[in-house]
Amino acid sequence: MTDLVTRGAPPAAGPLRRAAPALLGYAAVRVLGLLVLALWSAGRGKSAYTLLTARWDALWYARVAERGYGYEVRLPNGDVHSNLAFFPLLPWLERELHAVFPLSYADAGFVVSLLASLAAAWGIFAVADHVYGRRAGVCAVLLWAVLPVGIVQSMAYSESLFTALAAWALYAVLTGRWVTAGLLASLCGLTRPVGLAVVAGVWAAGVAAFARDRETGVRQAWRRVLGLLLAPLGAAGYVLWVGHRTGGGPLGYLDVQAGWRNGFDGGYAFARFVADKFTSFPGALAGLGLIVGVGLVVWLYVVCVRQGQPLPLLVYAGVVTGLALCASSYFGSKPRLLLPGFPLLLPLALALSRLRTPRSALVLGSVAVASAVYGALWLNGSGPP
Repeated sequence: MTDLVTRGAPPAAGPLRRAAPALLGYAAVRVLGLLVLALWSAGRGKSAYTLLTARWDALWYARVAERGYGYEVRLPNGDVHSNLAFFPLLPWLERELHAVFPLSYADAGFVVSLLASLAAAWGIFAVADHVYGRRAGVCAVLLWAVLPVGIVQSMAYSESLFTALAAWALYAVLTGRWVTAGLLASLCGLTRPVGLAVVAGVWAAGVAAFARDRETGVRQAWRRVLGLLLAPLGAAGYVLWVGHRTGGGPLGYLDVQAGWRNGFDGGYAFARFVADKFTSFPGALAGLGLIVGVGLVVWLYVVCVRQGQPLPLLVYAGVVTGLALCASSYFGSKPRLLLPGFPLLLPLALALSRLRTPRSALVLGSVAVASAVYGALWLNGSGPP
């Protein structure tokens, strides 16, 4: 037993066998989404594969993999879009796959995304199974799969890779594997800026564990300290390297993000964006929908707190949510930025797990179809970023 274990050890069945229903269900939802996207795109004369691998951020990651950092685009309004805004782990993996297998950089990104999405599903299952049991774990994975922007999990983007690393880092914390948690948190920090959320979760759990258990053995204490020290190294290393390369010092990365009009303003820009929707009748409906969506996210977090989720999950989900809603980035990307916040789904997963199997299957199946259709419409329309 460790100081963060909340349930007894799972049955003797192997971890993969225990997670198999969740992984098979997840794969089925993703296949449905890709099939609907392929049919919809073909009907519009577009390539579904191009939409998944060679547009928006996927192009930037592939360029980093192929040519390294240093590329930038200067817009007529003076903004500078630099590829230094994109963290390096995904392009590093694309480059390695390209070197080993006969894959283009775009193909490599797609393969990484597919494998990482399965690893993410397994990690989400492991966390939910540990906290609430196997049935809730399966429901949590399927809920993550059927999110409206779930198609991003199959794109050559970094969301699936980040979620996989984050989920397993949090599972490592929950099971007392501090060095593993620190290493995975460091990799999260090399994947996306929101790696800060994983670091915060690991540190919050570590500090709480020290405060609660002052008689921990020397070996366990040092492993915990080592995990806490490792956790921020990835993000800190990349941010400092960008600052050195740009000459902007420790805040150089913020200057790079400012060139993309990304920043943290406490939600002011997003609030103005929503308020502007109410200047016309069709826009008012969209504005109302945004308010309902934000309210749902906040409500889910409150339920997570009331249900007593473990501290690292609460801190992680809170930081992910705060960064997504309070950043001044492109507003259409906010649902995608919330994609790694899977602990928010655990209250819904727990509720679904209490339903009879036919009823929960009907609910999830219906939502999966709607999600697949929405994903196809979205990618063939405005789509990411």
